[in-house]
Amino acid sequence: MSVETIIEEIEKLNVLELVRLNKTLQDKWGVSAAPVAAAAAAPAAGAGPVEAAAAPVEEQTEFDAILSEIGPNKINVIKVVRELTGLGLKEAKAVVDEAPKPVKEGVSREEAEKVAAKLAEVGAKVTIK
Repeated sequence: MSVETIIEEIEKLNVLELVRLNKTLQDKWGVSAAPVAAAAAAPAAGAGPVEAAAAPVEEQTEFDAILSEIGPNKINVIKVVRELTGLGLKEAKAVVDEAPKPVKEGVSREEAEKVAAKLAEVGAKVTIK
């Protein structure tokens, strides 16, 4: 299988499948998709722009699960939003009607993925930021 074929297949995946793929690859090979600060070891001769680029990048710990598309089953999406957030019917309907709209904010990566998976089951699409 060529690299081009693999890339073509990856392009066909939705966001939830890409997240699962990323997690599986990280677990299988013990690697992280976080950028490596290799520029920090650069010589001090050209230190001006290199220092700015070598600033440590903090890993994101809080994520937002944003309902981006509700799909064909609006009523089921409202039910799941109510279940996930504890909102009343009116408030949950407002979240769904105003999509794209955050369902949960400032949660862990795992929690955001659970929200995305639960809403994907009823046909909605969720973006994790």
